[in-house]
Amino acid sequence: MQIYLYICFFFSTFVAQMSNIIQYIIEFLLYGNQDAAKMVGYTSNESDWDKYRMVIIPNGEFGKNIVEPDLNEVVVEALNSDGADTKNNEQRYIIRTDIIYNTFFFISRAEELINLTRDEHGRFLAKYSILGNSNRLMIPIVDEYARMLMKLLGLPLPTPSFSQIYLTHDVDSIANYRHLRGAIGGVLRGQWRTVLASQRNIHNDPAFTFSWLINQDNKIERAKCIYFIKDTAGRGYDYPQYNLTSEDFDMVKQVIERSGAQLGWHGSYYGGDKAMRLSGDRTKVHRSHYLRCSIDRMQELVDMGVTDDFTMMFPDQVGFRLQTTRAVRWINPKTMTLTNLVLHPLTVMDCTLSNAHYMNLNEDEAYFECQRLFEKVHQNAGELVLLWHNTIVNHEGFHRSLYPKLLNLLADTAHE
Repeated sequence: MQIYLYICFFFSTFVAQMSNIIQYIIEFLLYGNQDAAKMVGYTSNESDWDKYRMVIIPNGEFGKNIVEPDLNEVVVEALNSDGADTKNNEQRYIIRTDIIYNTFFFISRAEELINLTRDEHGRFLAKYSILGNSNRLMIPIVDEYARMLMKLLGLPLPTPSFSQIYLTHDVDSIANYRHLRGAIGGVLRGQWRTVLASQRNIHNDPAFTFSWLINQDNKIERAKCIYFIKDTAGRGYDYPQYNLTSEDFDMVKQVIERSGAQLGWHGSYYGGDKAMRLSGDRTKVHRSHYLRCSIDRMQELVDMGVTDDFTMMFPDQVGFRLQTTRAVRWINPKTMTLTNLVLHPLTVMDCTLSNAHYMNLNEDEAYFECQRLFEKVHQNAGELVLLWHNTIVNHEGFHRSLYPKLLNLLADTAHE
């Protein structure tokens, strides 16, 4: 009897979870319009079709198996022969492509459960993905589904805009020459004047680019600025590390916080770490170092109480990893649980554009790709999230000149 009751409880709980997920996805596709969501049914039971203005037919896999989605043209039919409902004189539709499952597949990153290919850093790259292989990353399919549903239901499309702009910076190092190893290396390379200047004042160090970044970011008045801070042992790929109790870091922190920017947590390359503490409070805002993320890692973040993650982008290719431009609550595809972790799609990372192992673009090509992305985000009233490392603007290359150009483009696009 106890086993039977346990099975009944488990089944009812799972059904409730699935119902919540489906309801969330429908409302997400309709930009949070709960009244419109009531007009959409997700069922193959024809006796229930009269309850809805639109019916989406399940493929039978949701909650059972993870399979590749049907990415062919969405099949839409009139629900009745004359295309009109005799009761309400409203046109009604049936969608035979399971866009609910397809949306789940991308926003949960379920694809990473059926394709286990990873790079040397354990990352799932664009070139391994279904859409990366077919060169379809630049069109956010989930947002296209949303626009289609809203048109069919006679709802106004979202006004082109940026719902939010995040200018984010990963702080990989706060100084090149303020520690013994860096200072000796600089002297051996003949950079002793720069080393001495850094020793006199951290503001003279080449890695101390925070004032420059703040001046650039101030061009976008409504932007939210976040600096992601490492709190790791500094070994391996987490090197170099900086002491969060040092006077140097206190100087960096003061400059950042006086600008009105927020500090976030830059999670260790190796994972398994505990959330850092700034001013005694566990940080809620996170990005993984090297953009390393996995289903298990995201569940760790949920368990640690992280509320917002800014990792979600393919390291090797710009485009929409979640296939949406909008922030979305993460669904754990292993447990089929709708979590409170909000994923903010990362639009552009600096080194993705220039790295020889990634896109290897020149400045004009990089600007063009960013322009395409900005237009898609703006069209769908999505979030625009930029990642520019504090150290990259002093490297050789185009990033110091490209960043102000992108901010100008962003300002111009926002005012269109």
